[in-house]
Amino acid sequence: MKILQKPVVVCIISILGLFTSCSNDDPTNALITHYTSVENLLNKIDFQGYAIVTKNGNDLLRQGFGLANEDTGLPQDYNLAYRIGSVTKTLTAAAIVQLKRDGIINNFNQTLNEFDAQFPNGDQITIAHLLSHQSGIPDYQSVAEQTFEDGQTLDEIDIYNIITELIAEDGLNFTPGSNKQYSNSNYLIAALLVQQVSGIPYHQYIQQKIFTPLGMLNSFKGTDEIELDTHAQGYLDRNANSTYPMSIPFGAGDFSSTPKDMETWTNAVKTNWFSQSEKIEIFAQDVPSGYVDFGLGWFTTQQGNTTLYWHGGDINGYWSMIGFVPEYNATIVLLSNQQDDTGTQRNTIIEQLLTNEFN
Repeated sequence: MKILQKPVVVCIISILGLFTSCSNDDPTNALITHYTSVENLLNKIDFQGYAIVTKNGNDLLRQGFGLANEDTGLPQDYNLAYRIGSVTKTLTAAAIVQLKRDGIINNFNQTLNEFDAQFPNGDQITIAHLLSHQSGIPDYQSVAEQTFEDGQTLDEIDIYNIITELIAEDGLNFTPGSNKQYSNSNYLIAALLVQQVSGIPYHQYIQQKIFTPLGMLNSFKGTDEIELDTHAQGYLDRNANSTYPMSIPFGAGDFSSTPKDMETWTNAVKTNWFSQSEKIEIFAQDVPSGYVDFGLGWFTTQQGNTTLYWHGGDINGYWSMIGFVPEYNATIVLLSNQQDDTGTQRNTIIEQLLTNEFN
């Protein structure tokens, strides 16, 4: 069964819980009739947030667009926090890699029943299946959000129980390893696994093993209500929209971070945070030109001879993306405080960068 996702020409598939394709008649793409610079591109698509794009060690762009808070006039800032949504998954996957380094887990092919004997179909689902979205486990997000709307409070253990009940009632979406389908459930389970086998709370483990060693001083577990003194206000259609029950995403998307810290993390991954042998396991290999594929916590987009490793995120009021292009020693950090439900801005930026800057 073919499991790679084929985009239209160079149109990049967006990550919005499931893959959805975009097309050449996208109205935002239609605005880009003449590319002149990254700044020009972001202005044309009305990007709001902070953007960093480097190439061969030089800045193509490092600046804020729009306001971080339209009521107070707070500008976007390199040291201001934004919700990063599913970019959190890169941290969760890295935590699993660290557990393997430390000998706490043996390999990525260990199955879930080794950690929870009662997990439905746990003897078929490996850690690698979780991290590469090959498990077939259905996504819990809509069920959990509806439960919150009904007035019930959930924590990550409650959500884990929801996931196991979904599998017990309806089964897996496909046989593990036979297909790929983006599911937040994979990373909530992975974060709980980090917690269980390390004996350290998930967020504390990320702090100890990643944030502190790298000097990422302003990355932290998000709160249901943002702290306006430290965060950009999130917006949807220019209306404040940054409240969200953060126990829902947990290790699938609950961190906040700054452009500075996300640049630090992206550069660490680009260089030496992972060993060369780890990179071969983590990043999808031999991806054909024009395709995007899942790795362990990262996506690989191949366009001609150019490879982009990246991850995006979407959460109330915000969207994000981090990535790097080894061939051009390029780093990309985009943290927006204007929600984009369709992923159009991220798709357009990736497409234009691969077409005009990194080709």
